[in-house]
Amino acid sequence: MANERISGRGLVLLGCGKMGGAMLQGWLNTGLDPADVWVIDPAPSDWLRGTGVTINGQLPADPAVAVVAVKPQMMGDALPQLAALGGGATLFVSIAAGTPIAAFQEAFGPQAPIIRAMPNTPAAISQGITAIIGNDRVGEAGLTLAEDLLSAVGQVVRLENEGQMDAVTGVSGSGPAYVFHMIEALTAAGQAQGLGADLALQLARATVAGAGALAVQSGTDPAELRRNVTSPNGTTQAGLEVLMQAEGGLPPLMARTVDAATRRSKELANG
Repeated sequence: MANERISGRGLVLLGCGKMGGAMLQGWLNTGLDPADVWVIDPAPSDWLRGTGVTINGQLPADPAVAVVAVKPQMMGDALPQLAALGGGATLFVSIAAGTPIAAFQEAFGPQAPIIRAMPNTPAAISQGITAIIGNDRVGEAGLTLAEDLLSAVGQVVRLENEGQMDAVTGVSGSGPAYVFHMIEALTAAGQAQGLGADLALQLARATVAGAGALAVQSGTDPAELRRNVTSPNGTTQAGLEVLMQAEGGLPPLMARTVDAATRRSKELANG
């Protein structure tokens, strides 16, 4: 559906770094015609040059979608390049962390339909999850188009209001770093019990990846999955008795972690 709506009108991608490049790769893999894509990027990679898309060329007058994929600190220089598209015919989709919809409305005008999206880094391997919220100019068709585009790099969920974006940042936006650190900690714990560094890392990586895949693919409640692994008075129960402590265990630690990230997201959004 997305490709049909874009065909003949075009899609503009502002910024083609890691996240922008991952999205572009996903779109091209799902059949988007390179002739319908315009990319604005100050330092195009060799890969980008080989895709067949238009790079830093004259933009179409009213493309179907303009995706903003630049870092927040580059907004001041980058957004004016899209200002002429703000008449209301083009759907703007931003994946810039911490930049509220109001900032884009100021840049593109009150008529512009704008969607703010928060993906996470597993999008680079099409295993991400992206939360979206639109302004009052975005109808169901616009939300569906954004979902179709962003589903090229993983799952997509809709938020009820923009205020939820800070909590999304704290959970899924920053969350991959928490999991990476868990792999680090699990590796170190294995080494402390006598495993070699490489073996401990291999075990930790595969365990986290496998458990995550099982949680997603089975659709089973994670508490039930945990109970399925836990034999009475067995090794897993012994470990969980430490990890699930009400005061010093993982639940309060994770609550403080997500709270800190969420509060920081609010601070950044408020300048």
